[in-house]
Amino acid sequence: MIPFKDNVPRQGPPIMVGAIIAANVLVFLFQLALDQYGQARLMHLYGVVPLRIFYPEVAERLGYPAMSVIPYFTYMFLHGGWLHIIVNMWVLWIFGDNIEDITGHGGFLIFYLLCGLAALGLHMLSDPASTSPVLGASGAIGGVMGAYMLLYPHGKVLTLIPIGFFPLILRIPAVLFLGLWFVTQFFSGVLAQAGGAGGGVAWWAHIGGFIAGMILIQFFRRGKTCRFCYNFGDKSYERLDLDD
Repeated sequence: MIPFKDNVPRQGPPIMVGAIIAANVLVFLFQLALDQYGQARLMHLYGVVPLRIFYPEVAERLGYPAMSVIPYFTYMFLHGGWLHIIVNMWVLWIFGDNIEDITGHGGFLIFYLLCGLAALGLHMLSDPASTSPVLGASGAIGGVMGAYMLLYPHGKVLTLIPIGFFPLILRIPAVLFLGLWFVTQFFSGVLAQAGGAGGGVAWWAHIGGFIAGMILIQFFRRGKTCRFCYNFGDKSYERLDLDD
């Protein structure tokens, strides 16, 4: 399923969402400017390699320097290719603005980074001896999606569903779209774990971020309410106090 847009209007400018997207794009362009060796070095030093954390003595023998806290944050701004960054940034743009409305600009950045850390934690526990660097904003964006599902379950997501030569474009309730996304990530993670390989996708990071977002948004709302509840027609909106 490919989301095009949602129908939840933003209350203010998504300043922090825009800044995060800009930072990701600039970092990706920097990656592209490096040669193959430079890109690999960047990903292994500023992405997170679980082996460096759980087996530092082995990592040292393999030539890794001592681990600092920097990669825990920089990994969220590195991507493995054009498709990786385009999908991530598009999904962040669709769902992030409404969460920033609730958290505020600074609050959104902290919320986003904490979701990314939680996502990383679950992924590392799933494969602590991995020498593959963890890259990408997917885990942090998973947190945004988890928060969105909790706050705007009746929002509608205009979605492309590719079915052979006859793709469908439907408006799907956010709770269904995001719920199916989470279930897909979960079963993909279970199958990958059972098979001993993840196919290069950090499924458990997505799952960890999503769950963290649902939990953390309770603390970042700080009594704020969602102004609109989406309904049951394309243009009708009802005020909704989610604190009730």
